[in-house]
Amino acid sequence: MNNLNNLLPLPVLLPMMGAALTLLLGRRPRLQRAVSIITLVAVSAVAGALVWITDTVGVQALWVGAWAPLGVVLVADRLSALMLTVASLVTLAVLIYATGQDEEEVLRETPVSIFHPTFLLLSAGVSDAFLAGDLFNLFVGFELLLFASYVLLTMGGTAQRISAGSIYVVINLVSSLLFLTTLAVIYAATGTVNMAQLSLRFAALPADVTLPIQLLLLVVFAIKAAVFPLSFWLPDSYPTAPAPVTAVFAGLLTKVGVYAILRTQTVIFPDRPLTDLLGWAALATMLVGILGAVAQAEIKRLLSFTLVSHIGYMVFGIALATQPALAGAIFYTAHHITVQASLFLVAGLIERFGGSTSLDRLGGLAALSPLLGVLFFVPAMNLAGIPPLSGFIGKLGLLGAGVEVGTPLAWALVVGSVLTSLLTLYAVAKVWNRAFWGTPMLGPHEPSEPDESSDDTLEERRGLPGVMVAGTAALVLLGLALTVLAGPLYDYVDRAAAGLRGGVYLEAVLSGVVQ
Repeated sequence: MNNLNNLLPLPVLLPMMGAALTLLLGRRPRLQRAVSIITLVAVSAVAGALVWITDTVGVQALWVGAWAPLGVVLVADRLSALMLTVASLVTLAVLIYATGQDEEEVLRETPVSIFHPTFLLLSAGVSDAFLAGDLFNLFVGFELLLFASYVLLTMGGTAQRISAGSIYVVINLVSSLLFLTTLAVIYAATGTVNMAQLSLRFAALPADVTLPIQLLLLVVFAIKAAVFPLSFWLPDSYPTAPAPVTAVFAGLLTKVGVYAILRTQTVIFPDRPLTDLLGWAALATMLVGILGAVAQAEIKRLLSFTLVSHIGYMVFGIALATQPALAGAIFYTAHHITVQASLFLVAGLIERFGGSTSLDRLGGLAALSPLLGVLFFVPAMNLAGIPPLSGFIGKLGLLGAGVEVGTPLAWALVVGSVLTSLLTLYAVAKVWNRAFWGTPMLGPHEPSEPDESSDDTLEERRGLPGVMVAGTAALVLLGLALTVLAGPLYDYVDRAAAGLRGGVYLEAVLSGVVQ
């Protein structure tokens, strides 16, 4: 027996301890930033180690306090390890971006004394959700990240943020109450909330008992993942937050909901996947979301609608429930976390450089800042699925899985996904044409008569600190790395999908546990 499973609590404990330390260092912002960065570097290292361990050694499970089968169990398989690694790298890049903001802007937008502890608590909640082996611990992970998100979303206290935050808080409180109620029903029916045990006990129950429970769980997770028609709250909530907050929300929060759907569908309900229901929801999410994006003239809102739309691709893979489809969904989730977060960071740079994210007030950004143009163009093309980028590879995998299934619904999903991809290309091309091409428009940071004797670059004069650019560039490069490493990564996610459909997860969790 190895002790590798002792690593499992670290992605949760390290950010929580870091949050406590940064709270004590509220009057020392430089130390706060150093502690936060070191903490997330450590979490990324642990997550990377778990990727290797789960792929070479196998699924790792740890009953906290050795209280099996009554205690909390943390589980890492290939899926959770990959999600944990991508999430930790994205949060690290976003944190680096946040440290580049001017002191005045930080105090107004993201007060350091509050931002760093809350940001680390968000990271702890995301890690706990990915590692949770029982539904109650998954609930705790959701509540931890949601509590942090409430604070981050309303940070700065503007009327617009408070209004948008109120909608977000109410919706998520309702979903949390529904989740808690569902947990009570599950425990009453089975005597457990452990996912591995539920897989065995639900299999022995009639469908008229398990189906309502499955539907309740899907509603809860569909709200959190912004699956249509439960996605109405997202486009109004995300654009009002500061750029680092919006980026980490867009990259991670909805994906935790997708992960929860994927995990419960494959572990708890492997023989009752509700393919048709999830398939139609995926199709509606793709099409309604991208039509909303096409209609927008403000970059953050446009990106918020594309975020909703591309959740449909992930649900598409889960709905088909075959190994190739699940592999495509996992690959696309990892891709989308990095690309969507990158684009929201770029939107923050555009707002800082041009003074606005409205397409009616921007123009000529590519001429004024070629670097900013590159930082937008690469992830935008990746989001649209232009070959050979990772977005194209993920979509190709999903399309191949849909063709292989060959049902009318599967073909409808294939056609809908192709149409969504074309409309995504149209939406990002509209941003490029109106904001980056055309006649340059002066923003509030542009002096009317630039000082020719100054050695500062145009980007520095108009407010693009190198640290913010570095954080954004790191995420863009991470998205490109998914393209360069697509071969081995796709092999990895295929093995991850195969593990979801086997009994390895159940064996690792339930080894030595009396059912």
